[in-house]
Amino acid sequence: MRVYLDNAATTPLNREVFLAIEPYLFEHFGNASSSHFHGREARAAIEHSRGIIADLLNANPRNIIFTSGGSEADNIAIRSGIRTNGIKLAITTKLEHHAVLHTLQSLERNGEIRIIYLKNDEAGNISLQELDTLLAANDRAFVSIMHGNNEIGNLNDIEAIASCCSRHHAVFHSDTVQSMGQYRYDTKQLAVDFLVGSAHKFHGPKGIGFLYRSDAQRVLPIIHGGAQESGQRAGTENVTAIVGLAKALELACRDQAHHQQHLKQLKERTILKLINRIPGLTFNGAQVQPSLNSVLSISLPELASGISPLHYLDQHQICVSGGSACNSQAGGSHVLSALGYDFNKPTVRFSFSRYNTIEEIDYAVEKLANLYVREQRSELTAAC
Repeated sequence: MRVYLDNAATTPLNREVFLAIEPYLFEHFGNASSSHFHGREARAAIEHSRGIIADLLNANPRNIIFTSGGSEADNIAIRSGIRTNGIKLAITTKLEHHAVLHTLQSLERNGEIRIIYLKNDEAGNISLQELDTLLAANDRAFVSIMHGNNEIGNLNDIEAIASCCSRHHAVFHSDTVQSMGQYRYDTKQLAVDFLVGSAHKFHGPKGIGFLYRSDAQRVLPIIHGGAQESGQRAGTENVTAIVGLAKALELACRDQAHHQQHLKQLKERTILKLINRIPGLTFNGAQVQPSLNSVLSISLPELASGISPLHYLDQHQICVSGGSACNSQAGGSHVLSALGYDFNKPTVRFSFSRYNTIEEIDYAVEKLANLYVREQRSELTAAC
């Protein structure tokens, strides 16, 4: 059996999304900036897709900007929000994606801002009281706090954070890449300045995302060239991917309650079976609630044999990860470091999608448990 449980890294493409994309690969292939009928067809598809996303966010279509993905959207939001508002202070956490942390840190190195990191406990929880105190004691700030953490699954109270930022006139950006498609965002009710999405996190194509900006915010392009995206992001639009992005988000939101219940059942079953089969394991982050139903991070007992659980599972055609795919080539996880993690213990992140089954969960946990059973037998044999 082949089992894919690394959906926080990327999700498989929904077949309905492929069917929506296919005509724009072969028939409606025009450049959306061209004035002839092929160009007009492409332009109409882009604007229709923009309208779908805007409706799902209860936003105006002019507030949706298409990007190459979540990282670019985060970069645009952070640089624009800080520079257009003349902000000198950024408040964030050490648990953010590197698309946020590295962008803020580059601005700090340039002398444009200073950064304050909110404290977190060993489960990754942050204090809204600390945020409120900092905002009250300082000049207007730029706040960047993610909604759902891609490595440990923690969910921050985005409504409370937005309300706090609004009271203190702070600019609020939330990296919603991991939670977009799993939760509804009503931008008329949620006082947020920037939200982001990336299609491949909710069964859409890779290499396409979007940035939502509020009416109060202006965008400074980081890619210059043509006048695409109303001058906010130059470059020939990826029409096929944009169509796929809109369709994927539409499908994710259409059956959202059902999908969330399915993910919750998968996660709860994984937790229960792991506890019963592998003594000594622990969970990283706030894995019960509030937490993403799609992400479960565990720390396993050390293996005397030195076998990597990740490699062992891979040999049995079970795909999991140790954390963010973006960190896989960069050493240990900065998120786990912020939790005070003992890196001598192996880490496994299971991440689920609507396409995973109970049978896959049982198979994956059983294979992982067998590794520890085999280890115990080897130790007993050696002792004899």
